This record gives sequence, C-alpha cells and structure tokens, in this order.
Amino acid sequence: MPRRGLLLILSSPSGAGKSTMARRLMAWDPTLRFSVSATTRPPRPGEEHGVDYWFHSRESFAALVDAGGMLEHAEVFGNLYGSPRAPVEQAMAEGRDTLFDVDWQGGQQIRNSVLGKDAVSVFILPPSIAELDRRLRSRGQDSDAVIAGRMAKSRDEISHWAEYDYVLVNDDADRTFADLVAIVTAERLKRDRQPDLSAFVRSLNTEFDAR
Repeated sequence: MPRRGLLLILSSPSGAGKSTMARRLMAWDPTLRFSVSATTRPPRPGEEHGVDYWFHSRESFAALVDAGGMLEHAEVFGNLYGSPRAPVEQAMAEGRDTLFDVDWQGGQQIRNSVLGKDAVSVFILPPSIAELDRRLRSRGQDSDAVIAGRMAKSRDEISHWAEYDYVLVNDDADRTFADLVAIVTAERLKRDRQPDLSAFVRSLNTEFDAR
C-alpha cells in the first residue's frame, strides 16, 4: 500500500556511532535517500556537485534560505551548511524516506520546519564517557586538542537527548542497529503515513454490503 515518506533524523555526540548506523541503514534499505547537504565551502578534489554536496555561492545559499528552500542551516567555521527542502519533498511524495545525519541544532530545525510532522528523531548515546573518549582516540585521526574539543562539545550534545522521539544506548552495535531497524519499520507502518488506508477500509465495507 502506498505511504508517505518520513524524515529520519539521527544525532549523537561525535564517536557515539551515528555515522556508522546511517551507513548500515543505507545498506539495509537502498531505497533510503541520504540527505545531501548544501554548502558554501569550495569543493575538495574528487567531490561532485549533487553527490557529495550541493555547492553554492554565499549569495545563492542565502537566496534559498530566504525562499524557504532549506529545512535547516547553520554556519560552521565560516561556511554555510544546510539541508535542501525540494529533494526531500520529492522523496516523500514517492514514498521514500530521507535520512539526516545532523547535530541537535539541525534536528531541531527540521522538526520545527514545515515538514516536521513527518520527522522521526533518534538520538544515540555512548555507553560511557570513557568509552566515547576511547572511540575518538582509536580513530587515530585527531590530535589531543581536537579530541578535547570534541569531548567538550559532546557534553552539550548529550544535554539535548530528551528532545528526541527515541534514544538508543550504543553499547553493542548490532543490537543498536536492530533496534534502529525496528523503529524505522514501526514508523513506516503508522496509520497516518498510509494515506490510502481509509479508502481500502471503505472497499472492505463495500464488500460486506455486497454479501
């Protein structure tokens, strides 16, 4: 039965597993659309417009914001980033879900947007702060100063956990992923996401009357 697509928001402090869960979800269901962000930063070598990011001038980005064309946006290190609205609306109309890998501020803006009633938000917590620190260090990508900055930001991120529809503690990646799949499956089956359900029930009643 046709259904309306949903907006799946994943947030977590850095190192808690958000990006890993997003990748696993995309592999689990290839029909999931990952929200490609728009940005004003210049492309890096090998990056493609519309694949890695939607690259904009500062002026065209601002024009999109003014026209209501961004579901969320923010300035990070002097560059603007945001989630374009039009591709999400198209996916929803096609019954496809859009996955957002965003921080709590981005998630809040999406929930407060014109499409917010179709948003489902999931916050992923680490099992402990010590484990969060260990995961960040095990990447071997960042200096001690960068890790300290990420840990400090994590405290602020975690303080927004209660704003989310679902909260998962990622102490076991496979179990957390199974819970995430269960959430997506249940949300897809909600009555208000199946616009043709009323007509289907009416057809059942017509069959009763014809007996």
